[in-house]
Amino acid sequence: MPRGDKDKYTDKQKRKAEHIEDSYKERGISDEEAERRAWATVNKESGGGNKSGSGRGKADTNVSAKKGGQLGGEASARRSAASRSASAKKAAATRKRREAH
Repeated sequence: MPRGDKDKYTDKQKRKAEHIEDSYKERGISDEEAERRAWATVNKESGGGNKSGSGRGKADTNVSAKKGGQLGGEASARRSAASRSASAKKAAATRKRREAH
């Protein structure tokens, strides 16, 4: 099997990677990098391709999805209101600039 072949992945894993990839693309990540990150996330959550054998691999952990939410809440709670506001304004300006392209 050639390197990068996705035959050993279940349909659910492929769908999951596609959704993750779309999310990265919406945030302005390049197509190639978005695909790489998406499959890395699927591999981390499910342990790689599960499409063989009687047990069909392990259940998904969703560890990556849980981690992001926890970190975001803690980080923003520690920051001052002025810092959060400045960050929001910067993000809005970035979105507006990227939309213009």
